[in-house]
Amino acid sequence: MNKSELINAMADNSGLSKTDAKKALDAFINVTTDTLKNGEKISLIGFGTFGISERKARVGLNPLTKEKIEIPAKKVIKFKPGADLK
Repeated sequence: MNKSELINAMADNSGLSKTDAKKALDAFINVTTDTLKNGEKISLIGFGTFGISERKARVGLNPLTKEKIEIPAKKVIKFKPGADLK
């Protein structure tokens, strides 16, 4: 399912117009993005939890040359599904 299909499904299930469903989806994405950028997590009971996790720096291997390369530390987004979604 792509974004336009999701908007259509949201509009059908909620009784909203497609324009309102698109605004609601865009608002959800913007709020989620801003919240995660601030280092906070989002918990939707029954659906799941979005959070930020930090990966440590590590040494990896270039598979082509077998040369060791340094992989820097970074933050990644994690999603843990809730009980109802499982």
